[in-house]
Amino acid sequence: MRLDKYLKVSRLIKRRTVANEACDAERVSVNGRPARASYEVKVGDIIEIRFGEKLLKVRVAAVKENAGKGEAAAMYQELR
Repeated sequence: MRLDKYLKVSRLIKRRTVANEACDAERVSVNGRPARASYEVKVGDIIEIRFGEKLLKVRVAAVKENAGKGEAAAMYQELR
């Protein structure tokens, strides 16, 4: 699954266009490298998203095409 779609389905970012823009601005990195929106997400990848001063770091636990509100949080594990 594409990174921008994963960010939307997992509800880490609300809209796919916003996720796409974040990737273009290099605010999203996967496994320590800036990632493009077209990056293929795999289970075990570590995604870092910068929201201004805040840094969110998560590990991909599952990749699903569709996820309800309850299932979305189970798609990743937040790291500190």
